[in-house]
Amino acid sequence: MNIFLGEVIGTMFLILLGDGVVANVLLSKTKGNNSGWIVITTAWGLAVFVGVFTSQAVGGNGHLNPAVTIPLAISGGITWAEAPIYLAGEFLGAFIGATLVWLAFLPHWAETEDKGLKLGVFCTAPAIRNAGANLLCEIIGTFALMFGVYLIVGPEVGMGALGAIPVAFLVWVIGLALGGPTGYAINPARDLGPRIMHAILPIAGKGDSDWGYSWIPVVGPLIGGSIAALLFLVLP
Repeated sequence: MNIFLGEVIGTMFLILLGDGVVANVLLSKTKGNNSGWIVITTAWGLAVFVGVFTSQAVGGNGHLNPAVTIPLAISGGITWAEAPIYLAGEFLGAFIGATLVWLAFLPHWAETEDKGLKLGVFCTAPAIRNAGANLLCEIIGTFALMFGVYLIVGPEVGMGALGAIPVAFLVWVIGLALGGPTGYAINPARDLGPRIMHAILPIAGKGDSDWGYSWIPVVGPLIGGSIAALLFLVLP
């Protein structure tokens, strides 16, 4: 139960703060409108830090990401029987976090004409739409994330209090360095969970949820994280 609750709470904070900063930058008439990419990437790194700590506060392990959970199952950090508990908590937390962002910025949806910007608050989209290149970018970004986690934290189940700090920096620099082509989902729950809520919630003036692209920020991170796990297993 602590594992599940930890993933729900940690991922809720991750999405509330991560999607929240995107809303603050993209939506019309906010105090942070047009404040830029560095603001977004910095807040996402800090959101990972807060998410991990809040998860651990209730006895969780702070995965917050299926592309962390599945590789840890591959490398033996958790059992395959535990993986569904983590995944369920991650997606539920993402649903809750996305809903809170919608509520927090409630007057601003109607004030924002661009449907793409509204969708961009909830999920990623490519700068140049090319399925192969977009998939490769997500694979590389998530490989960097998960291989970095292995080398920084090790193959343990949770990140640990001190481990959350360098991992937050890792997420920050991935966003700054590799985030431009696709918006660096590097987390299936982070993208698919809020995308589902975008489709469900009565967001003023929203467009479609771009389901044609939605598989890339799910499949790419799972492949990238799994490659990192397999490489870690063969390291001396």
